[in-house]
Amino acid sequence: MLSFILRRLLSGVVLIAVISFLAFTLLYMAGGDIARRILGEQATAETVAKKTEELGLNRPLLAQYWNWLTSALTGNLGRSWFSGELVSVSVSNRIAVTLSIVIGATIVSAILSIVLGVWAARRGGGVDGTIQFLSLVGFAMPNFLIALGLVLVFAINLGWFKATGFVPITKSFGGWMSSVTLPVVALSIGAVATVAQQVRGSVIDAMSRDYVRTLRARGLGINSVVYKHVLRNAGGPALAVLAVQFIGLLGGAVIVEQVFAIPGMGQLTVSATTLGDIPVVMGLVIVFAIIVIVVNLLIDLAQAALNPKVRLS
Repeated sequence: MLSFILRRLLSGVVLIAVISFLAFTLLYMAGGDIARRILGEQATAETVAKKTEELGLNRPLLAQYWNWLTSALTGNLGRSWFSGELVSVSVSNRIAVTLSIVIGATIVSAILSIVLGVWAARRGGGVDGTIQFLSLVGFAMPNFLIALGLVLVFAINLGWFKATGFVPITKSFGGWMSSVTLPVVALSIGAVATVAQQVRGSVIDAMSRDYVRTLRARGLGINSVVYKHVLRNAGGPALAVLAVQFIGLLGGAVIVEQVFAIPGMGQLTVSATTLGDIPVVMGLVIVFAIIVIVVNLLIDLAQAALNPKVRLS
């Protein structure tokens, strides 16, 4: 198991290196006249040229990337070209905001997916058809449209929740719940639609296996068989889909944070990309890549805990 974890971590380091180079190359190609954006349209050509040289933007791509990489390896991600704030500070101030929404949406998605998936698999008929139809509708609806609808109904018309903004949990638990509920729901709907279908299919497949008939023949109740044995075997594929959905939720948070004006990593990504603030964008790319690698590793370990065959392989 230890050798497996080390191999995955090593492959993760290689993946981060590749992603960082590709991201830096794309930003370099789409950079434009960043020095003039920083200084403003009234800046003279001489001042712009001096700023360009100061930032190292007149150097070749590989030289710029190597300079960034050597600094990043020491933990120095640089400063924002526009605000002057340390990139590490900018990201650390926002990462908890985004993760609280994404993790909350993942937990809600997992619980609802298990309930709906098992219910559809066991009941079949009209219940199964209704859940599949609702899943299709939820999957087809974009996050931003769901978010706008939730704001209109529950924040503006009913006034039950905050329409915009974010309250840290350390400041007020009730205020935090009010500020994250609608974003979590907006992100969860599409994930529930996907994961519930996977749970349904896995449970139906597991219910047809010989060991289920054997357990039932020994007198075990259906609930005991389903929740103690079937779900354990059906959990592996569902976990894999949930991991993919978690990554998708990180991307969806970029849009949802814009709708709800939440100061998270998604909002920072949009503003930094629009400005061409390469140090901030690269810092975000690295953080997102690390989160994805860690989540995938945790899912692999969870699958190994659920399935001895995975553990042996």
